[in-house]
Amino acid sequence: MKHQLLNSLSKPAVCISFLLLFLHPLSGGATTPLPHIVSFQKGFTQLFGGDSNLLRSDDDNTVHLHLNQYTGAGFRSSDLYNHGVFSARIKLPSEYTAGIVVAFYTSNGDVFEKTHDELDFEFLGNIKGKPWRFQTNLYGNGSTSRGREERYTLWFDPSKAYHRYTIFWTSSKIIFYIDEVPIREILKSDEMGSDFPSKPMALYATIWDASTWATNGGKYKVNYKYAPFVTEMTDLVLHGCISDPIQELLTDNCAQMDKQLETLRYNNITPKQHIAMKRFREKYMYYSYCYDTLRYQIPPPECVIDSTLRQRFKENGRLKFERRHHRHSKKGSQVLSSQVYEIQEQD
Repeated sequence: MKHQLLNSLSKPAVCISFLLLFLHPLSGGATTPLPHIVSFQKGFTQLFGGDSNLLRSDDDNTVHLHLNQYTGAGFRSSDLYNHGVFSARIKLPSEYTAGIVVAFYTSNGDVFEKTHDELDFEFLGNIKGKPWRFQTNLYGNGSTSRGREERYTLWFDPSKAYHRYTIFWTSSKIIFYIDEVPIREILKSDEMGSDFPSKPMALYATIWDASTWATNGGKYKVNYKYAPFVTEMTDLVLHGCISDPIQELLTDNCAQMDKQLETLRYNNITPKQHIAMKRFREKYMYYSYCYDTLRYQIPPPECVIDSTLRQRFKENGRLKFERRHHRHSKKGSQVLSSQVYEIQEQD
């Protein structure tokens, strides 16, 4: 595959600052730093889009995915992993983005078509002046009829700067992170059974036209007058046990890796992070399947019902009163910055 290189993507000062943050634990105790960044050539392969829609930086640590009227773009990890840390710093397209989906997710659907597992970040574009929204979801053993979606807004503009999005998956838990804030935790239980993802998965990243559903249920479509739409992904992390998806028994190496994952800081949410997660879910979650009683008269077993949150949701799982959003102004940006501080720094 012929590679087109971007020569102006490197930002050394930002990268150094990021690495210092990324490699130090948040709290004391027996924690180990996360692994080093994986270059595209070492860890990934292109899925679709052609050389003109997937552009790589000269240091091979940054990828630009383009969507135009002809095609989107995507890539996946070269290997499948039995549990692990899957992470990237991502910057989303700006301005008019209605109908666009940027997905960062793990899946084994190419191997297990009818019994696949999946863990999703899906970013949903919007009309100009309206904020990006996103959802997280999980499927285990093909449980697509039992979707577990949650939808949210963000406390920052994801098109202005890079932010790190992380999927942390072990044999006992799944945690979704944005930067250092855990936004969702799923703990494995006997009642979940095979609905908890258990088979090796690859990491995928894509941008594509989802005009039929992404924005207001398909009311607003992709407008290619604003193309190309570009999402940037950098400093990708793959950390887990590379596995044969057909192999039923785990190797000793995978067992050791599972133990090592438990020592990473992402495995143990600190009290401060628990507060940040609760604040995020109270302020920015606008749909949860756990509160959708029309869909699930009895909440799925992994749901932990928060009585305060429950009062805020209608029977269809959506907020009774959704917040209004305004165009960003200088004052609005200051408010946004204070919200970032509030959710990450308040005790």
